[in-house]
Amino acid sequence: MEHLLGLLRVHIHRGVNLAVRDVTSSDPYVIIRMGKQKLKTRVVKKNINPVWDEDLTLSVAEPLPVKLEVYDRDTFSMDDKMGDAVFDIQPFLEAVRMRLGNLPNDTIITTVKPTRTNCLAEESHVTWTDGKVVQHMVLRLQNVECGEIEIKLSWIDIPGSRGL
Repeated sequence: MEHLLGLLRVHIHRGVNLAVRDVTSSDPYVIIRMGKQKLKTRVVKKNINPVWDEDLTLSVAEPLPVKLEVYDRDTFSMDDKMGDAVFDIQPFLEAVRMRLGNLPNDTIITTVKPTRTNCLAEESHVTWTDGKVVQHMVLRLQNVECGEIEIKLSWIDIPGSRGL
């Protein structure tokens, strides 16, 4: 526990305009990876605009980038890749480290702009929402013809961890 900084909760909200990998649709699911950790959502059948609304929680020992991959579930063959994205949690962790409190709800702490080196489809705001730091992101999938994934980050402190 002493080596952990805390837990990163990644809320996988939904996919928008994902690629078709079966005849007329896809059966998408999301995998997130950080270091050696790998977590995945459930499969949403026959939907290129799936809503997962699932929380995946990663243990953070060091602030590594998070890789998100989308796949199409296939029964009789290998699952088809539907794109990927990488996002940096450093701006989010810097806001968490500020140990802010008593801010008005939805106060913007910092803004991360889309660049050629990140997968953001639009500006991402790190905000103070419901008593905690959160970051909403719309990630544009790479290595695929189309698709975006909407996610939200939040932080969980662990008693006994070294913390931020």
